[in-house]
Amino acid sequence: MRQPGLLSLLMDRGRFGAHDLGLTTGGPLDFVAFDWANRLLGNDRNATCIEIGFGGLQLEAETATSVAITGATAPCTLDGKAIEQWRSYDLAPGDRLEIGFATAGTRAYLAVAGGFRVEPMFGSTATVMREKIGGLAGDKLQDGDLLPCSDGPVGSHQRLDEAGRPVYGDSARLRVVPGYQYHAFGHLQRWRFFNSAYRVTDRCDRMGFRLEGENVASEIVGMLSEGICLGAIQVPADGQPIVLMHDRQTIGGYPKIGSVIPQDLAALAQLGPGASVSFEAIDLSAAHTIHLLQQAAFRRTQLSPC
Repeated sequence: MRQPGLLSLLMDRGRFGAHDLGLTTGGPLDFVAFDWANRLLGNDRNATCIEIGFGGLQLEAETATSVAITGATAPCTLDGKAIEQWRSYDLAPGDRLEIGFATAGTRAYLAVAGGFRVEPMFGSTATVMREKIGGLAGDKLQDGDLLPCSDGPVGSHQRLDEAGRPVYGDSARLRVVPGYQYHAFGHLQRWRFFNSAYRVTDRCDRMGFRLEGENVASEIVGMLSEGICLGAIQVPADGQPIVLMHDRQTIGGYPKIGSVIPQDLAALAQLGPGASVSFEAIDLSAAHTIHLLQQAAFRRTQLSPC
């Protein structure tokens, strides 16, 4: 590791079945880009990648391997020569790979052939800095870190055509499954929430995205802490929604109007401060259908040789 960038973390798909220990899920904020990075190399879908927050990563290969970079658009070079994202490349010992700062989106993903070889903690390699677990000593990558990987490139190269790639902009419409506390928000409050645009603030991290806009109030005065699902939209006393992300706490005591579906959390994760979001209510059946269609589209999409 020659330069770790602003926030680079080792990630697999997350840590499941450990909430009773107080351990959150973790995993990639944009699972769509994460999955494509692994598929471009023929990896297992749970292979460990690097999530690169905002860019600035520089690596030097010590073994022959192959890499793929997906997610946020950023200038990428291999030994000083510009390379594309969303395709695979071979690296030889001594090659230097650089990923510059993002120009569209905020999280890029770097996969290597076979995944990075990191010892799991509680069944996962996903780094959660707050809990100091996963990755390398539970922390972000540092100068000089050695990232073990398999020796040997994949041989044949593939690319995802532009038509199949996500587009990263400055706005997103987030689909929400109403929760069981939905009716604790009066009719006017629900109308205001689903008919207003909110701004992404600079108080966003892997725990949650704080939004700014129309105040929303619930009729709940006090409540006991309870389990929190991925994408839950908490509304604290100030009336400003917080969308909870992968490193969220496992329990919380704020009312929740609903939960953003995972496909749209991936889009939210690629937004920077000042971006605009709005919400749309859908039922559980529609959310399930969206999930199945997304998975089917991923499987059906053909990669092109390059």
